[in-house]
Amino acid sequence: MQLPEPQSKQYSSLLNEIESGQVKIPQFQREFVWDMSKSADLIDSIIKGYPIGTFIFWRTNERLRAVRDLGNFRLPEPRQGEFVNYVLDGQQRMTSLFASLKGLKIARESGKIDDYSEMYVDLDAQDDQQIVIVDISGKNAESIIRVTDLLTGSFTMLAAFDAKYHKKLQHFQNIIQSYNFSIILLKDAAIDVATEVFTRINVGGKSLTLFEIMIAKTYDASRDFDLSEKYKQLIRELIPHNYETISDTTVLQTISMILESDCTRKQILKLDKQRFINEWESTISAIKSAVEYFKFTYGIPVSKLLPYNALIVPYSYFFYHHKDVPTGDKQKYLQDFFWRCALSGRYSSGVEGKLAQDIKRIDLIISTRLPQYEWAVDVSPEFIKNHGWFSAGRSFIKAILCLYAYKQPKSFNTNAIVNISNYWLKQANSRNYHHFFPKAYLNKNLKWENKGFWINHILNITIVDDFLNKREITAKAPSKYMSLFRKKNLSLDETMKSHLINNLETFGIWDDDYESFINERAKAVSKELKMRVIETEIDRNLEAKLEDYYEEEVTDELIIE
Repeated sequence: MQLPEPQSKQYSSLLNEIESGQVKIPQFQREFVWDMSKSADLIDSIIKGYPIGTFIFWRTNERLRAVRDLGNFRLPEPRQGEFVNYVLDGQQRMTSLFASLKGLKIARESGKIDDYSEMYVDLDAQDDQQIVIVDISGKNAESIIRVTDLLTGSFTMLAAFDAKYHKKLQHFQNIIQSYNFSIILLKDAAIDVATEVFTRINVGGKSLTLFEIMIAKTYDASRDFDLSEKYKQLIRELIPHNYETISDTTVLQTISMILESDCTRKQILKLDKQRFINEWESTISAIKSAVEYFKFTYGIPVSKLLPYNALIVPYSYFFYHHKDVPTGDKQKYLQDFFWRCALSGRYSSGVEGKLAQDIKRIDLIISTRLPQYEWAVDVSPEFIKNHGWFSAGRSFIKAILCLYAYKQPKSFNTNAIVNISNYWLKQANSRNYHHFFPKAYLNKNLKWENKGFWINHILNITIVDDFLNKREITAKAPSKYMSLFRKKNLSLDETMKSHLINNLETFGIWDDDYESFINERAKAVSKELKMRVIETEIDRNLEAKLEDYYEEEVTDELIIE
């Protein structure tokens, strides 16, 4: 990168470059928020010869997603191959300047339209007073002139003013037209450098996200490619499938892994724009196939139950290279991979590096070979009991919730399949999660040490419908509320099997025996998990089991009733 180069441009040159598309405002800049009064202050400073600060431009022949319109003015695309100056600092000033001197109409989010042609120069104002104004109430119509008329008005129009104003009119016009706008030009810089500059000079502003940068970098008008719109379209298409919470970062990691087998920030920023666009539709198709597989093969009905968003990446990579639904050993190896990642806290840290490692494992699975793993998983009843404190942000807990969801839990009351909703799972008090032994009941009756841990345990959680959770069960003992449901639901024994509560007698339900319930449900969960994990030597070697994997950071924690 060359050293920044100071420059200056005059009014006509700067406006011409904006009008011709040679100066652009990248889309990652915030919306134009200055009101007309603040814009008037800017023009007032120019007329008085005050400095208005330096603009920082990034000169590049890359084509970024940029602001297409300023108010009612359509900004043209620059010619192919030409260099463009993107405004890194001074967007609000630049937009105010252009809107004021061109008399644009700017529509605000509130619906209000600011008409910048209604900005005036007060010819009676003294040097120490506001010369450029927007409120002309009480002013003599013969002593004010629109800013746009001052610059573009005919000689006849200007001459029609009282002779005492002619000198001022000429003076103000000359000042604006000869004003030197200070510019620092950043040349030959990579996009990550340019955006870092942008972030540092926007004091108080938040750093640009990787996705915001890639929106700008991958924009291509000639191919009608706008990453922001493409991502929104994907999310809209995933809403009916309840997988709309897939993050933009996950999508970027997926396409980067497909293109380069690497998904670090540095690598994503280096992705070739045309290859990115070329592979977009195939990548999205692979993501949809991964979603379909999670939903219909693993029975994970909503994306909020996924142990990690990052699991979308290796599965999408699989379906990008393997168009058919896996069967036989491939299916078993892929299932083993999922549960090993979910149960071990695989992506709780160092996600990018671990994804790069795991893509090699996916390559082995594609070739029908069982990968080797350096971490063990323990699915024994004792381990589940000892590590089952409930927090919906822990992958170990989410894995067991996926297991519960796979069984298609049914309403205790009606035997209808429970609706599991992303919307409900976003709530502070989730409507889908219920303590089978109610918290209020256990707080009063349970005498165990570390009581809070055992009350709020994944083995005490069932997935139920909102009506059942809030109105029917409340704080009753299981023997009491289950007796009521037995009268209403003639298939209650089968219903409870869908919750991995396989035997109402041995699970201690009628005796309100919490110890029996926890022990029996731990065995049921363990049995289901053992069916999904291919045990290896490392799993059998207890000394190799790394419990650190299970002490991951909690995110999106839900407090449940």
